[in-house]
Amino acid sequence: MENETILQENREYRNWLTEIKSKIKNSQIKAALKVNSELIRLYWEIGRMIVEKQERSKWGSGFIEQMAKDLKAEFPELTGFSKDNLYFMRRFYSFYYSGEKKVEQLVQQFDSLLNIPWGHHVLILKKIKVVEVALFYIQKITENNWSRAVLEYQIETGLYERQGKAISNFEKTLPQPDSDLAQQLLKDPYNFDFLTLSERAKEKELEDKLIENITNFLLELGKGFAYMGRQFRIKAGQREFKTDLLFYHTKLKSYIIIELKMQEFEPEFIGKLNFYISAIDELIKQDDDKSTIGILLCKSKDDVVVDFSLRDITKPIGVSSFTYRELPDEVKNAIPSEEELKQLINKTDH
Repeated sequence: MENETILQENREYRNWLTEIKSKIKNSQIKAALKVNSELIRLYWEIGRMIVEKQERSKWGSGFIEQMAKDLKAEFPELTGFSKDNLYFMRRFYSFYYSGEKKVEQLVQQFDSLLNIPWGHHVLILKKIKVVEVALFYIQKITENNWSRAVLEYQIETGLYERQGKAISNFEKTLPQPDSDLAQQLLKDPYNFDFLTLSERAKEKELEDKLIENITNFLLELGKGFAYMGRQFRIKAGQREFKTDLLFYHTKLKSYIIIELKMQEFEPEFIGKLNFYISAIDELIKQDDDKSTIGILLCKSKDDVVVDFSLRDITKPIGVSSFTYRELPDEVKNAIPSEEELKQLINKTDH
């Protein structure tokens, strides 16, 4: 109570609070709260004023609670000026406004921040500690129009750490800027935790599960992937071959073949994928399509082996790993092994 009395009697605080109230009123707050960019601009300004006032006065942070009470009394119909939200406004400004020129320039452009809903900003402020990482997710929200739930999923699964990290030969096999864009499409590892598989699962089971969960699969692949089909037939000479999954990327204007391997990477996998790329280029690709790209997803890989395997390959190929949820031990133990199944079938036949 003593602090409240001091603040209420403090002319500097009263004048300062009047200035904030004026900013809220001048922004035509009832209408502006419905327009995201105006709301974010207002929150940024309030955050700036709080930070600057704390730097110049001896108020500490206790005044924010009193400020919340005073604003609620002045604007009882508005819910955006709670104590917690005011703290987030302060954090919003202080987080992005640093002494780094690069960050200051990004903030001065400001459009990317203004276009993000406040709830998304709060989530980022809660979960991200580095400005560069936060700006990465803000760019992705702008590009992909993510909901807050999708943003949280992408942060929790470490998209920033995974994107563009897979090994590829795109720099040598694709022209700029396609090579950079294609590299940024790749993740390592891909997160298929929406699937539950046994250790003995084969490629077909993985493929089946991915198609059954196509919405989550496309979300993990990223924007621009259009699903064309599975087990896509390719006839070469007198033989017929089938790719695992075929996509078309709307921004790259390229067919993308995804091959799945429920085992560690082996160099011979590259040869088969290289063959599929050549076949799609020759038999399916149109004149206005760009080079077909191959993505090999393996259960695990040795990066050195992958790098050696790609060195003399002229078709664009990227190699990554993937994760998934394994069946619980009690379920694993209840599933007969392949040998047990054979014995059971033989007994039935007899």
